[in-house]
Amino acid sequence: MIRLRIQRTALPRNALILTDTPRPDCRDCDGVGGIPHDYGDHTGEYAGTEWEPCPCWTEWRMVLLPLPRRPRWLRRRTNGRDPWGPGGYSDEPPF
Repeated sequence: MIRLRIQRTALPRNALILTDTPRPDCRDCDGVGGIPHDYGDHTGEYAGTEWEPCPCWTEWRMVLLPLPRRPRWLRRRTNGRDPWGPGGYSDEPPF
């Protein structure tokens, strides 16, 4: 059974997507959606983790609505040209 939810994603572009949700009462993955498997290299040291998806969850996604980008004039300036300063407050008088 598919449990749908709406989620926001930022890669490759901001969008609202429809995705599946893992079963919260699944005994295999405890509602996480997959089972992590740690593995080591030839010396026995930790080398990473592989993710095995649980059968209670499908990893498909469908884009519902691409979200618009903010116009350049609304983006926050961080290169010192911001009139409000780094804290968001101006030290100039209001007149």
